[in-house]
Amino acid sequence: MIRSMTGFGRCENVTEQYKISVEMKAVNHRYLDLSIKMPKRFNYFESGVRGLLKTYIQRGKVDMFINYEDYTKEKLCLKYNESLAAEYVEYFKKMSGTFSIDNDMTAGVLARMPEVLTMEQEPEDEEAMWKILSQAIETAAEKFVESRTLEGESLKADLLRKLQVMSGLVKGVEERSPAIVAQYQARLEAKVRELLGNTAIDESRIVTEVTIFADKACVDEEIVRLKSHISHMESELKSGGGVGRKLDFLAQEMNREANTILSKANDLEISDKAIALKTEIEKIREQIQNIE
Repeated sequence: MIRSMTGFGRCENVTEQYKISVEMKAVNHRYLDLSIKMPKRFNYFESGVRGLLKTYIQRGKVDMFINYEDYTKEKLCLKYNESLAAEYVEYFKKMSGTFSIDNDMTAGVLARMPEVLTMEQEPEDEEAMWKILSQAIETAAEKFVESRTLEGESLKADLLRKLQVMSGLVKGVEERSPAIVAQYQARLEAKVRELLGNTAIDESRIVTEVTIFADKACVDEEIVRLKSHISHMESELKSGGGVGRKLDFLAQEMNREANTILSKANDLEISDKAIALKTEIEKIREQIQNIE
């Protein structure tokens, strides 16, 4: 299936313990450009988030916003530094002996000494946290891809219609081309007779001039290549997948052939069709920029 590069996806998971929301949107970009804004507590998972997104997205400038609210009470635990407490006790004994003063050290006094007892936040369960986060990201990414696919199918239908228009124009050029040579030969003969009057006409010279003109005006190769490019593009659109770059290349090749036809054209009707071809190709190139 064809996917557009613009899309939007959102997921919000709410429980008694937490609320997590993931929102992502994208616009056109030549490559995959990921911008992720999330709470500091999730920084550890950035590599995993990027890896997960790459399984859903190939191209586009993607902005992702992650918000997290924890409804549980702050989980704190008390840490006891026994080795530091032992040093305090030892130094109190030394000071008591050195200065002949009472050692009034008690457990309460010791507990108030700096860094003996500290309050620390319990470490996060990273595996459980990643499970919560990845589920929300996957749901948002699935909705994001769904919106891209929906728009991509509309683009596909529009491009196929434009290719049909181009096929008609190419057919018109192909049908008109032989008549140009015949008309040129008739005009040339009439002009020569007008100039020479009753003098005999050198038919071989006429044939030579017509042959030179036919060679310069011939667009058979361009027509064959255009037909091939149109058929190839239709095939790529119907096969689907990440075909945006292939289609862009084909559109460039189409434009090159249309330019050659226009430069060779010595006929108003063919010139008009070549200009119409270039117009359709430009429309196609604009649409292709939206395809992943």
